Amino acid sequence: MATAVSTQSQPRRMRRQAVLFRVVNVPMRRILGLPFRTPLSKNLMLLYLTGRRTGKSYRQPVSYVRDGDTLLTPGGGKWKLNLVPGRPEKIRLAGRDVQGRPDIVADLDEVDRLLMILTEANPRAAGFIPIPRREDGHFDRAGLADAVSHGFRIIRWRLTEPGAPR
Repeated sequence: MATAVSTQSQPRRMRRQAVLFRVVNVPMRRILGLPFRTPLSKNLMLLYLTGRRTGKSYRQPVSYVRDGDTLLTPGGGKWKLNLVPGRPEKIRLAGRDVQGRPDIVADLDEVDRLLMILTEANPRAAGFIPIPRREDGHFDRAGLADAVSHGFRIIRWRLTEPGAPR
């Protein structure tokens, strides 16, 4: 099923989405920060990050899906710029604090493969990924290349604790 998105409406849609996320993220941080599993923690986790320039600590709600022993998150926002590949980051996952090491994926073929896994496991995530899809369900190569050239990444998290919550 192909999804056509006009190039004019896409930036407007992305701006509206960014404003919406800024508003919604305030209560999400509180809910995802609770010390127990909530219905939202099935598809959302809370990252504890340190600003690369400011050193300021902040919490970023992000969607995720499991892929074997790893977690996959779409990295379309600026928050990913604070990640250092392999450096452990604190994650609140299903009400528990765990450590995860990020692998920042930019290879087009791998981004496409991981996006297919991500959107199959969480179809709602597809609505937040502004890349058109082809008839076969894969992401449009030119749209994917454009998104990656503008900073879109997939973050593959390798949890450092084997007993991390499911």
